Amino acid sequence: MTSPNKDEVLETPGTDNPSDGAPSASPAASGEPAAADAAGAPAEAEVVEAEIIEEDDADADSEAVAKAKAEAADWQDKYMRLHAEWDTYRRRMAEQRAEEKLRATEKLVEGLLPVLDDFERTISYATDNGEAGLLDGVKAVQTKLVDVLKKDGVEVIDPEGQAFDALECQAVATVPNTEVFDETVAQVYQKGYRMGKKVLRPAMVTVTTGGPKRPQEDKAE
Repeated sequence: MTSPNKDEVLETPGTDNPSDGAPSASPAASGEPAAADAAGAPAEAEVVEAEIIEEDDADADSEAVAKAKAEAADWQDKYMRLHAEWDTYRRRMAEQRAEEKLRATEKLVEGLLPVLDDFERTISYATDNGEAGLLDGVKAVQTKLVDVLKKDGVEVIDPEGQAFDALECQAVATVPNTEVFDETVAQVYQKGYRMGKKVLRPAMVTVTTGGPKRPQEDKAE
């Protein structure tokens, strides 16, 4: 039986090549760690990118909130200033209207003052001469006229027996009298009238002299 040629001898499966120092690793086994690293790197990059985006969104939200608060404070300040200006304007207009109303009736009242003087002279004449019927009628008309004027803010200045006030009285004569305080109104020749703070006409009066000085408290009053 002929022996096989050595060139024709086939390698037995599973037999190691004596020339190899160690078994070689398969390509699939050596590529697994590299593939895992390559797959993990994009995931980590996505996480970092998401964190950066969240931080940017948080910063943007903080800036928006701060801006909104600043705008709200600015509008509140504008509203408070506008409200204060409106209150000042409304108060000033109310005072102006009241002043105009007073001025509108001043001329009418000033024109009626001589009529009141005539009434008072007529009443005085009727009293001195016993004209009782005429006196009652004239008194009624005078009272009605004075009441109408009082409704419009007119006040009568009749300071008889009071301390002399140069702002509301005009002294036409002096009367010696040691029994009352000095500078006391002795008699009112013609009544005065005021409307609000304005004296339309001072009262014409006589003033006492020679009496004791009036206490400071009375002068202040």
